[in-house]
Amino acid sequence: MPETHRPLYLLAGPTASGKSARALAWAQKTGGAILNADSMQLYADVPLLTARPDAADTAQAPHLLYGHLDGQTLWSTGDWLRAARPHIAEALSGGRPLCIVGGTGLYFNALVHGLAEIPEIDDAVRLKARAAYDDMGEDALRNILRQHDPESAARIMPNDQQRLARAYEVWLQTGRSLTDWQNQTVPELPETTYHLDILHPDRDWLYERCDRRLQIMLDHGALDEVRDLMGKGLTPDWPIMRVLGLTAFVACLAGAMTLEDALSLARQKTRNYAKRQSTWFRNQFKKQDYKLE
Repeated sequence: MPETHRPLYLLAGPTASGKSARALAWAQKTGGAILNADSMQLYADVPLLTARPDAADTAQAPHLLYGHLDGQTLWSTGDWLRAARPHIAEALSGGRPLCIVGGTGLYFNALVHGLAEIPEIDDAVRLKARAAYDDMGEDALRNILRQHDPESAARIMPNDQQRLARAYEVWLQTGRSLTDWQNQTVPELPETTYHLDILHPDRDWLYERCDRRLQIMLDHGALDEVRDLMGKGLTPDWPIMRVLGLTAFVACLAGAMTLEDALSLARQKTRNYAKRQSTWFRNQFKKQDYKLE
């Protein structure tokens, strides 16, 4: 917990690293509010599966930007930043302090390093980029992107259709690479306004936490959440399908996988994601921001 009295406390780290509990303790100590910086906790339908703060937590401190999107809504980093700005402005103008907490690295990158002001993408161009992915496949589209934006082609993780198509559509629309646009950013926040902590716990401890939390989610009714979501017409292209474990548990409820296999797959996916998050934060932010716990 920071000892400096700056209006903003930025708290980041991998999934299951204890961020929410730390943020709540900070809010109780300072009288501050908590603002969500986890792209999956924006969704309303799966509070258990996304480990969203529960009613007991939200009764102890104001929680902002949690659970207000339906599963079909896609939010960009820019959408999140625009929604966060009024709350940030309130804290900076002398209102209650604000803890911005989560594991979505792009949100913190936008705050600390800035967000590129990329022109609006035409619907026709966006559809063309998505169609290119569907028609050619990931490898072929990545090879095309390497010719125009090698940095993005190397940075974007395998199977990340959304970001690969995004980089391609930016080049199609503007004739410039996404990397070029991102290199022209200005930080959203002056360094004197915030304290940044990035949790980097021991990997074995973190993996055990991931496994235990998944079991707790199931014990408390996560499968019922998934079943209700399927009843709303859930399809594989809904943005909410990126929630960790959701694909496996949908397959389980559809009869395509046993619960044991679904849980095993969800555990592995969660561990892999936690590892990628840790690596990403380590590569993007200064070493002195880390809390080795």
